[in-house]
Amino acid sequence: MRPFTYERPTDARGAVAAVSRPGAKYISGGTNLLDLMKLGIERPSHLVDISRLPLHGIEEVRGGELRIGAQAVNSDVAADARVRGRYPVLSQAVLSGASGQLRNKASTGGNLLQRTRCPYFYDTAAACNKRQPGTGCAAIGGFNRIHAVLGADDSCIATHPSDMAVALAALDARIELLGADGSVRSVGLTDFYRLPGGSPHIETVLRPGELITAVVLPPPPPGRQLYRKVRDRASYEFALVSVAAVLAVDRGTIGTARVAFGGVAPKPWRSPEAEAALTGRPATAATYRIAARAAMRDAVGQGHNDFKIELAERTLCRTLAQLAPAS
Repeated sequence: MRPFTYERPTDARGAVAAVSRPGAKYISGGTNLLDLMKLGIERPSHLVDISRLPLHGIEEVRGGELRIGAQAVNSDVAADARVRGRYPVLSQAVLSGASGQLRNKASTGGNLLQRTRCPYFYDTAAACNKRQPGTGCAAIGGFNRIHAVLGADDSCIATHPSDMAVALAALDARIELLGADGSVRSVGLTDFYRLPGGSPHIETVLRPGELITAVVLPPPPPGRQLYRKVRDRASYEFALVSVAAVLAVDRGTIGTARVAFGGVAPKPWRSPEAEAALTGRPATAATYRIAARAAMRDAVGQGHNDFKIELAERTLCRTLAQLAPAS
């Protein structure tokens, strides 16, 4: 057991000030951080408990947007009538993750910041640039069945584990951030995450001490929404491949399309290639196959995970066909 100190601020600005001390980290539900501390991967000297900050609300804001507080627990988000009615892809994604007990504890902000489930990241005896920069990536040339086929590089091929973030990517969500200097900024979810780029230990654009205060959903997009998750077992398992799709079809023609993948990249992977291949085209099986191939055009397998490329294509086709049965 490594000693650490603990603090529970009463407001967001106090939390940002408290985490500015060296070695400090935020803790909310702790569903990921506590595991990492037990394994010696995370070693904070000071924990700043933000679980009781007044950031639990889910509220409608200007122009039909929905603002989800960063401390809203996953189960509350999935059960909210406005989320289920207007953003069903988000409710479906949240309910597909973890277990009921964890969803009752895990926060929205914490879900977005959870770390990869790469086994080499969790094995402190293995080389891992994400855990210890400059040591290498044992997954390359190792057992890499669950690893990335898009957006990775020679420094890291780990995938991002969040289901929620994939749905939020398809919904064009924004993340509200409170800075250490009291400034407030908003970042699009797809811009919030960084690709490895030779520095896989830097996973987001968060600045030192910055705190996620909310996720804002724009007015719901036209069309139907669906989240599909393919995994090794039916519950309590991370995605091999997942798809969040929004499809608007009028008289057999696709008007608008949004596609995001999970389980295939170091970040939730929005696919403009698939969207471009779908928009304005007939809602047919042939169109769906063209879009799937476009989405995976740049995919590169690492051996054990080669199957993910075809699996992602098939998963997208099946998801689109369920949203708009091919004629």
